[in-house]
Amino acid sequence: MDLENQSRIKDLAEKYGKDDLIIVLGGGEAEASGMAAETVSQGDPAFAGPLAGVPLGLKAYHIFELKEEIDPAVYDEQVGMMEMVLDVEEIVNEVKMYRGD
Repeated sequence: MDLENQSRIKDLAEKYGKDDLIIVLGGGEAEASGMAAETVSQGDPAFAGPLAGVPLGLKAYHIFELKEEIDPAVYDEQVGMMEMVLDVEEIVNEVKMYRGD
């Protein structure tokens, strides 16, 4: 997760609190998605950004996990093709690991 997004997320968590804020990820690689989930929950593992040492405790979900919450036409148009070519289970399992589900 880049430094600008880390800063935005930190600011939003400070402004709105952590209880009503979730992070929706859309990365196509399990490791990168997991690292982003780790960053917003436990702090930046690279100790390089605004969230270095800042465990926000936010819950991250991959867009694949929210399929049932999204209008099917919108999901198919925006995400459907990626769902067919990526390893959805691997990505979802990696993100879930940092949520403690």
